Amino acid sequence: MLIDTHAHIDMLENPELAIKEAKDAGVKEIIIPSASEDSFDKILELCHKYNDIYALLGVHPEDCEKFSDSTAKKIIELAKDKKVVGIGEIGLDYHYTKENKDIQKRVFNIQIEIAKILDLPIVVHDREAHGDVLNILKEQKVKKVLLHCYSGSVEFMRECTSLGYKIALGGVVTFKNAKEPKEVAREVNLSDLMLETDCPYLAPHPFRGSENSPKYIGFVAKEIANLKNISYDSVVIETTKNAKEFFNLK
Repeated sequence: MLIDTHAHIDMLENPELAIKEAKDAGVKEIIIPSASEDSFDKILELCHKYNDIYALLGVHPEDCEKFSDSTAKKIIELAKDKKVVGIGEIGLDYHYTKENKDIQKRVFNIQIEIAKILDLPIVVHDREAHGDVLNILKEQKVKKVLLHCYSGSVEFMRECTSLGYKIALGGVVTFKNAKEPKEVAREVNLSDLMLETDCPYLAPHPFRGSENSPKYIGFVAKEIANLKNISYDSVVIETTKNAKEFFNLK
């Protein structure tokens, strides 16, 4: 059975249908990350409606300027819920602007501190900010880190996994021109790997350009199996085991 470790099903037009279709496609569990404080309640409502749906609480770097002390307090309070399995997605994103770097770093650091207080893993969004992300993680001595939608090189992957961090790959690995993600998929140890869709974004081939959904995660697993020249089942078994251990899913 598959686990989608990163699916924004709260952003889908019909989350309930997406969950049903995912179950029919062999997806056992789904983890919904939050991107903003506004999404917390909706995500937790979905989690409590379904047994095998879990939440991450955190503020995405694109929303960092809205982060406040009350946001931090709300995360700490809501994270007492047993359905909350991590803090995320949090991190740095320099793709659209670097002008608010200091704010992004401050909010990233605060949320890492929250994760440490709560003894929860973190799920990191890192876009064109590899050096700063790694420096902060090292400075904070974070142990349980999942780099979601991994976009770095093989060399950076090796540096991260040597520190005990985990890598999540999604639909991008199926794109024909995705040379670097495919190389990462070939080289990463299965013990360091998890699967995700990042829906509604980045639908895998042959659905590229359409709305993504957890039901498509098998296409990611199949491509990784092909790239590593191993069985589909071995990818499913190992990545599911990794996700269960990382997020402490019972």
